[in-house]
Amino acid sequence: MSDQIKFIVDSLNKEPFKKNYNLITFDSLGPMQLLQVLNDVLAEIDPKQDVDIREETPEQTAKRMLSLLGILKYKPPGNATDMSTFRQGLVIGSKPVIYPVLHWLLQRSSELKKRAYLARFLIKLEVPSEFLQDETVADTNKQYEELMEAFKALHKECEQLKTSGFSTAEIRRDISAMEEEKDQLMKRVERLKKRVETVQNHQRMLKIARQLRVEKEREEFLAQQKQEQKNQLFHAVQRLQRVQNQLKSMRHAAADAKPESLMKRLEEEIKFNSYMVTEKFPKELESKKKELHFLQKVVSEPAMGHSDLLELESKVNEVNAEINQLIEKKMMRNEPIEGKLSLYRQQASIISRKKEAKAEELQETKEKLASLEREVSVKTNQTREFDGTEVLKGDEFKRYVSKLRSKSTVFKKKHQIIAEFKAEFGLLQRTEELLKQRQETIQHQLRTIEEKKGISGYSYTQEELERVSALKSEVDEMKGRTLDDMSEMVKKLNSLVSEKKSALAPVIKELRQLRQKCQELTQECDEKRTQYDSCAAGLESNRSKLEQEVRGLREECLQEESKYHYTNCMIKNLEVQLRRATDEMKAYVSSDQQEKRKAIREQYTKNITEQENLGKKLREKQKAVRESHGPNMKQAKMWRDLEQLMECKKQCFLKQQSPASIGQVIQEGGEDRLVL
Repeated sequence: MSDQIKFIVDSLNKEPFKKNYNLITFDSLGPMQLLQVLNDVLAEIDPKQDVDIREETPEQTAKRMLSLLGILKYKPPGNATDMSTFRQGLVIGSKPVIYPVLHWLLQRSSELKKRAYLARFLIKLEVPSEFLQDETVADTNKQYEELMEAFKALHKECEQLKTSGFSTAEIRRDISAMEEEKDQLMKRVERLKKRVETVQNHQRMLKIARQLRVEKEREEFLAQQKQEQKNQLFHAVQRLQRVQNQLKSMRHAAADAKPESLMKRLEEEIKFNSYMVTEKFPKELESKKKELHFLQKVVSEPAMGHSDLLELESKVNEVNAEINQLIEKKMMRNEPIEGKLSLYRQQASIISRKKEAKAEELQETKEKLASLEREVSVKTNQTREFDGTEVLKGDEFKRYVSKLRSKSTVFKKKHQIIAEFKAEFGLLQRTEELLKQRQETIQHQLRTIEEKKGISGYSYTQEELERVSALKSEVDEMKGRTLDDMSEMVKKLNSLVSEKKSALAPVIKELRQLRQKCQELTQECDEKRTQYDSCAAGLESNRSKLEQEVRGLREECLQEESKYHYTNCMIKNLEVQLRRATDEMKAYVSSDQQEKRKAIREQYTKNITEQENLGKKLREKQKAVRESHGPNMKQAKMWRDLEQLMECKKQCFLKQQSPASIGQVIQEGGEDRLVL
């Protein structure tokens, strides 16, 4: 609460109020001053509220403030009982009521100013229906509604322009800058014209420059068109890939299918689609239209207060009570036919609800399937772009997994063999190093011996001759082997070609026969498909006509049934009113006084006389109270003064009797003296 008061005081000390309050002075304000502060804040939001509350009665002030708070959609805390206390507190200027209102208003002042401004033009004036029968009044009301809609549209445009970031100052600056730039360009053009006029064939050169500019613009346009066509081609390729995937899936699904199963599946799809189009979608569309109409009606109506909501709730409760009474009366009749029909209706409603639920589930699964297919196509495209290979599916993926498993086992064996080879290679490398060391020592010894004998280099030349002869023999062997291998390979290829030709000859003959059969079957399938399409179209048109007729007859039946029930209700109401009128006439005409007293007219006259007598008594009492008000107030004031005087004497006496008192009061000759 202290933070709330602090915020209120800070806000009132700022522009545009400038009250110069502090917490103590604000808390010491009286009820009338608090109401005046609240009225000043409301006047800042709505200038129409700028009045002096001393010039109007408290009821008028409370009514005016409550109406504006209702327009501003202020919700006081609590329920309906707290609403009455809120009204009373607003009338008397209670602080617990006014402080939250001030805090709420000062916290949202800019938003509430806008709302109050719009309320002046958007709160619709309710014209009674009997006045709308007049053409001039109806035309004026229609024109008023059109102007209100035009104001809404203009206000929306204004808000959009305000929030778009443009301001008039910036636009004016831009316009002035553009005008200056235009003048500079005009001057440059004039200077260039003067320069060009001195050049020979300047008209031809200008024409060529103009053509060059046109061709450059055309080039940019063609480049843009090329980019658009590339995008269209990319989308078309993606669409083609999706269609090809769908075709593959459909062929895979229809590989083992029979015509009967295909026809059955198509019939199920047709039934489902016809149900969605004829029953489900129209119901959803109708419900959405009703909801939209209801929301538009709610938006077009003015802001409702708490009292209006309570009235609507009471009306709804009354209507629900009447409906329950009618249902109980209908159940009391115990009509067996109606009971059977109610059972059938319940069963039909249950089945229809189940059908709608299943249709919604099927629609959701179809949407999920479509989204998953889109994701799969996107992933396949990504993988194809990444490594250029197709994504495996179904049996191919299983075969690929089995190959991977076999290859993994082979890889493990090969890896083990490689490990063994590495170990052996390490041993051999070590032995090779040892042998090289021994060879170096032997070669060193051999060179020393050759130098001693005078034949240095003999062993090296001998090794070179042996190496060259070994290489020549290896080359000769390789030439012979390659010639033999080539001749054997040619023989094998010829034998394989002859074997394949002999093996494929009967297969080619069977393939030709199967192609002829395939052509005949495709022609027959096309003929059957055209027959089926024509038959299905005829049946569909007949079914739609019959459904329209049945729908029209049902609507007529429902209208006639509603008219019948309405007339029956009206007849019963009229019978009840007629019975009451006859009873009243009998009671009024009869000579028996007891019967006359039972008449409604007599009861009303009796109540009127009683109320008139009561009013006279109350007026007399009011007059007596007004006459005795002044003396009574004086007498009450005298009693209060006497009470204060007695209290003062009591305090003085108590101080005199107390032992801790300083001094003594002595009364002599009508005077009081204090002796210390």
